[in-house]
Amino acid sequence: MQDQAAIEQLARVKLDESWKTALAPVLLSDRMANLREFLANTKRQQKVVYPPNSQIFRALNDTPLDKVKAVILGQDPYHGVGQANGLSFSVNKGIALPPSLRNIYHELKTDLGIQPPQHGDLSAWAKQGVLLLNSVLTVEQAQPTSHQKQGWEEFTDAVIDVINEQRQSVVFILWGAYAQRKGQRIDTRKHLVLKAAHPSPLSANRGGFFGCKVFSKTNQYLIQHGIEPINWQLDA
Repeated sequence: MQDQAAIEQLARVKLDESWKTALAPVLLSDRMANLREFLANTKRQQKVVYPPNSQIFRALNDTPLDKVKAVILGQDPYHGVGQANGLSFSVNKGIALPPSLRNIYHELKTDLGIQPPQHGDLSAWAKQGVLLLNSVLTVEQAQPTSHQKQGWEEFTDAVIDVINEQRQSVVFILWGAYAQRKGQRIDTRKHLVLKAAHPSPLSANRGGFFGCKVFSKTNQYLIQHGIEPINWQLDA
C-alpha cells in the first residue's frame, strides 16, 4: 500500500520524468510534505505567490537531466508582478529587464561581443542545456526571501547532487556568496565550477563580476570535453 501511495503521489508531480525518477526520495520526504502544506496554507491565506504553479518546476522541465551542460544558480524568484517565470534571472518578453539581467547582458557583450536582446527571456539557453535553477523555487509577492527555509533548499541541493553524481563535465556558474556556498558540494574533479561576484548592481559595481568571462570559459570547457558549446545569442 505504501508503494502504491508513493506512486500516486509522484504521479501528481508535474515534473520531467528524468528528474522525477532521480529525485523521487526527496519528493517523497517529510520535508517536501511540509513544504507542500506551507504552500497550500499560503494559498488559503490568498497570498500571491510567484511564479505561477505551472512554472514552479520550469527550469527542470525545460532542461531534462540528460541534457544538462551548465547550471546557472540563482537564489529565489523575482518578487515583482509578472517577473518570475521559473528560470533563474529570466523574465518573459515584454517585462522590463531587472538590473541583474542588464549586468549579465553587459558581461555577455564584453565577453563574446553579443549584442544584448531587447527582452529578458532566457529560455533559449535552457533548451540548449543550461539549467537556470533558483535555490528557492517560490516567493510571495513583494516579499523577497519569504519562502526560504521551508524545504526548497533541500530539494535543490538534491538537484545539484544528482547532477554531480550522474552527469560528467558540467559547468556550474556560481555568482555570489550564496550560490558559492551551495556549490561547495560539487566534485571539481568531474565538473568545472566558475565563481564570480553576483550580477546585482550592489555586488557587480564593487568588482568581481564584470570581466568574469563565464560564457567563453563555459564554451571552452565544453569543447575541450567533446560537448557542443552553448549558443549564447538570444536573438536570431
